[in-house]
Amino acid sequence: MALPNRSSLPCRRGLCPPIGSRSVHRTLTWNLPPHCLQPPYLRPCQPPCCTARGPEAAAVGTLTPGGLAASVYSSAQRALVPDLQAAAEVSSAKQKCFQGMIKKTSIYNHPLVHRLMDAEAQKENRGGDDKKVVAEIMARCFVPASITAPSWEGFHFAGQEIRIREAMDCYGAVVWPSALVLCYFLETNVKQYNMVDKNVIEIGAGTGLVSIVASLLGAHVTATDLPELLGNLQYNISRNTKMKCKHLPQVKELSWGIALDKNFPRSSNNFDYILAADVVYAHPFLEELLITFDHLCKETTVILWVMKFRLEKENKFVDRFKELFDLEEISSFPSLNIKLYKAVRKNRRNA
Repeated sequence: MALPNRSSLPCRRGLCPPIGSRSVHRTLTWNLPPHCLQPPYLRPCQPPCCTARGPEAAAVGTLTPGGLAASVYSSAQRALVPDLQAAAEVSSAKQKCFQGMIKKTSIYNHPLVHRLMDAEAQKENRGGDDKKVVAEIMARCFVPASITAPSWEGFHFAGQEIRIREAMDCYGAVVWPSALVLCYFLETNVKQYNMVDKNVIEIGAGTGLVSIVASLLGAHVTATDLPELLGNLQYNISRNTKMKCKHLPQVKELSWGIALDKNFPRSSNNFDYILAADVVYAHPFLEELLITFDHLCKETTVILWVMKFRLEKENKFVDRFKELFDLEEISSFPSLNIKLYKAVRKNRRNA
């Protein structure tokens, strides 16, 4: 049997194919979620499995859904490997290394769970209640046992299994921790923040998870984002709300600060809630975001906004936000560096 071409081998350092190469998808995606293919979730293995490499390699392991296939030997390799038993031991070591990695990523297969299970991250978390609530939030996320086409990630909210298709080519096509926090809050506070028959708009909807949960809870939902994200957003919302919701959600384009009077005239804006999850980060449109909040918000509108603090820009935006809105911190999750805010127009409380 001919030795496979070097470029098609599944291992560059004993484990990882080159990030970005098409061999990643041929060899690993059958059992690993997309984010596990990015560093640091997929790490190079350690010896002895890295000892089989280069032209002198005793054996070449091929990853398949059944594990590592039998080692492939050519006549040239037999000449280089006088002891076949030693080669078999190398192959067995590689198999155990792969199985251990796959088992680990199967149990803790979401980047948020990686964060929660990190020992250093847990030291930062000094509140027992925070740890319990965050663990409950993360428990709502799951991935399929085997890769499907197209790939998806699952969540349990509002009594439903929600399947979300993500993409790795932009920030807006990924489910971020703040979205899970907001979904959990909406589900567990239905009495105080009743979504039934309420007019709700989500800005920066991304994959649509928050809009889907609000729809399942009975709201009239308008999910908005940039035009390049609307295709995936519409797919996720349609797939998870059809025949399940009281009101069919809408998907609309909304570029912050652009053509607001044309696309969302103030006379027709009658939103009870504005939902926003992780819309503040290192992008140059923070002022446009603030203008959009101000344009969509009426005196009776309540903003529910979840924010992950990363850089000083976040703190400056909060200060600017407080100039227009009364801001109240509802919940805080130190282990995730996330805060949940409620906001209303200043003149509402002053009246």
